[in-house]
Amino acid sequence: MAAIVTDQFRILNASNFIDSVTGGNDSYYVFLGLDNPVQDAFGRTTDWNTNAPNPTDNLKYSSHYRDTSLFGKKITSSNIRRLIRKVTWTSNASYEMYRHDYSIQNPTPNSNSSRLYDSNYYVINSDFRVYICIDNGSSGTSLKGGKSQDEPTFTDLEPSAAGTSGDGYIWKYLFSVSPSDIIKFDSTEYVVVPNDWKTSTDSQIVSVRENGNSGPTNPNQIKKVYIASGGGGYSEVVKTVDILGDGVGGRVSIKVSGGKITETQVVAGGYGYTWGIVDLGSLQPIDSLQNPAKLIPIIPPSKGHGYDIYTELGTDKVLAYARFDDSTKDFPTDTKFAQVGIIKNPTTFSSNTVVFTENQYSSLYAGITTSISGNPVIGEEIEQTRADGKIAKGYVASYDSETKVLKYFRDRSLYFGSINEDETDYNTVSADSNVYDFQSNGGNIVSVNGTFTASIDTSFNANKVTVGGKVIDLGVTFTEGLANPEINKKTGDIIYIDNRPLVTRDIRQKEDIKIILEF
Repeated sequence: MAAIVTDQFRILNASNFIDSVTGGNDSYYVFLGLDNPVQDAFGRTTDWNTNAPNPTDNLKYSSHYRDTSLFGKKITSSNIRRLIRKVTWTSNASYEMYRHDYSIQNPTPNSNSSRLYDSNYYVINSDFRVYICIDNGSSGTSLKGGKSQDEPTFTDLEPSAAGTSGDGYIWKYLFSVSPSDIIKFDSTEYVVVPNDWKTSTDSQIVSVRENGNSGPTNPNQIKKVYIASGGGGYSEVVKTVDILGDGVGGRVSIKVSGGKITETQVVAGGYGYTWGIVDLGSLQPIDSLQNPAKLIPIIPPSKGHGYDIYTELGTDKVLAYARFDDSTKDFPTDTKFAQVGIIKNPTTFSSNTVVFTENQYSSLYAGITTSISGNPVIGEEIEQTRADGKIAKGYVASYDSETKVLKYFRDRSLYFGSINEDETDYNTVSADSNVYDFQSNGGNIVSVNGTFTASIDTSFNANKVTVGGKVIDLGVTFTEGLANPEINKKTGDIIYIDNRPLVTRDIRQKEDIKIILEF
């Protein structure tokens, strides 16, 4: 049995994701991770920087992505938007007109697309205003229509020509991209669409939305009746006739020349239509209708153009934005990363059920040192011989020479055999594959490669430190010189992961992360 997942299902999923992010019941975070991808170890490759592998989508790797994560920032309503393809208005270019009936059997004339949303039926102008094409001058005798000569710039509510060239194009203004969204979300490929279109109180959005809300008091739904075939033998008159169908109130003026219908103009859009047919009975020849015309009332989405722009523009993509800078010690600037991801509902460190809700988090372990010799290298392996003789292991994520805080993470690659780097048995498995925490009363933290040795300040119990008279918030609370991650790294759903060549952070730079999710 043939079946499809419809465009509307994808649009709905995008909206449901937006609602989940902004509704307050769930916590989503953009995170950065994996500071040492270039090695022969689990989840890594020696040629990562020149040939980053495709992420593996299974539960085994999901836990690895959580283990190697460094820090995260919450996605909020101000940092998430629906997207549409960027179609920039260009003089002398051809655009499709909006139609509700494009398909494989009826592809768009200019781009030969089988679906409306793949065609160029809307534009963004040089002032970041978005318009939909109601008419491009096309008909059954001129399927592709003309070329657009006049850039639309108006913000009137009713469809209009953009200029005086007579190019045949009629445009409908939908919205303007806000300056703040341009700064945060603008890209060469996509245009952001306002959030909360159906409930927004922004005056401009309200005007467009309500103008498109056709009903008994605003019979303004149908804007265009397309002449697929002018037919022949019709009465030589200009006459206004009804648009029949499952709606009411639609009327269109018909012009006939030489027995052929040559022009239509909607004089009343009506409301409630999901299909329509023009009543040409009063214009038909008396004897027989041998050459019938075909006039197609173009049915807007929902109640009318502008009422539901998510359906009208096909918003099945979402952009999530996060900025990582030097504003907090949660985001160390001396680290590196090779993975970008999104995690849903990680819990607090001490719980499996209490969802973490703060604006950002550190997912690293940390120790504050009293003395250090040598220089820690990002990504190198470290060890501590504990008081009980057991060995704790980790990888360096950051060392802040100002605060003397060493941050580290650990993952399964530390506990596999050195030859296979997987679950294969090896000689020292009994001693080497147990996971032990670093301890305040243990020995020094040392680099396996011998690059540094550091001792833990066991007397430090705070979340702030004073350096040169300046109080610095460390972002996490230390107990006897050690601090845990702010989240439980065994929890949370990884819903997006991207492997990329290693990026080195620097105090002079900010990382603007833009993740596009397609539903």
